[in-house]
Amino acid sequence: MCPERQEVSLAAGDHLAPPKANALFPRDVTAATSTRCPERGIAFKFGGSSLLGADCILHAAALVRDAAAASPVTVVVSAMKGVTDTLLEIAGKLARNDFAKAREAAEHLVVLHLDVLNALQLPEHDHAQVRHELKLLARDLLHETPKRGPVAVDPALFDRLASFGERFSARLFAAALNKLGIVAVPVASSDFVLTCDTFQDAKPHLRQTRERGREVLVPLLESGIVPVVTGFIGATLDGRITTLGRNSSDFSGALIAHVVDAEELVIWTDVDGIFTASPHEIAGAKLLHELSYDEAHALAASGAKVLHPHVLPLAAEHAMTVWVRNTFKPHLRGTRIGPAKDGGAA
Repeated sequence: MCPERQEVSLAAGDHLAPPKANALFPRDVTAATSTRCPERGIAFKFGGSSLLGADCILHAAALVRDAAAASPVTVVVSAMKGVTDTLLEIAGKLARNDFAKAREAAEHLVVLHLDVLNALQLPEHDHAQVRHELKLLARDLLHETPKRGPVAVDPALFDRLASFGERFSARLFAAALNKLGIVAVPVASSDFVLTCDTFQDAKPHLRQTRERGREVLVPLLESGIVPVVTGFIGATLDGRITTLGRNSSDFSGALIAHVVDAEELVIWTDVDGIFTASPHEIAGAKLLHELSYDEAHALAASGAKVLHPHVLPLAAEHAMTVWVRNTFKPHLRGTRIGPAKDGGAA
């Protein structure tokens, strides 16, 4: 179960108004954001555990709503937890000519997302619109999983199938934001994240991605619209869907944050921040509240699970502060990664 959404509802007039602290950003974090240039804004990236069902999606959307009262926000979403695994299993079933089970699993995913839409309890017109969009995605997914063969199973098919999780998720998250009074639209990152054609582990072309991405995202932000961007996926120059590799959604968040010149990237997850070791395995693991880019890099090099390896170089190059915070405990500060000792609280 996700927390009750009231936990992140703030009092009227207390939506991140600097320099006051509030339930979403503790005092030291709020002070850091009070000097933000209005043009830069922030990026929020939500992992799959933060989006597992309607309650979680609405809870996460409330975090965006409260932050958007003070600064432009760009959102990057993963697939709901477990969905990408299922999509890759579908590809594996197709490779084994197990068409019936592949189709059954695909149909189950369609029902899963439609059930989440129903649970969001949107106004009738909005519900009908989002249902239509989900049905179009479902049609494409089922086209990729025919009831009988032959099917050409190659890495490109794996990426096309894997992309559906984020595409479903972005539509549901944008719908939740609109329900909360924040104008939002889903955006396919494949429209601007230009990559090589190494399917399942594609590398983005940063310059072209930034140029194309700004054409898509900046006009939305300037109009007061929150873009909800699909993480994980891109496309080749000739329009074929690619993915950036498993567990690359943090990198997607940093990439989109770079495109929009975000001053901060907040990675919302289901842990309280970055620890010295896995708290599930080591009883004495300590939460690290403050890290420089170099310290975080050294921690990752020592084998600690920190962030995707491409996040820190990109953040450091553009002086972007990265936060790792718990979606379900937004009152906690989390871990801040930034330039060494630049005034953040320890």
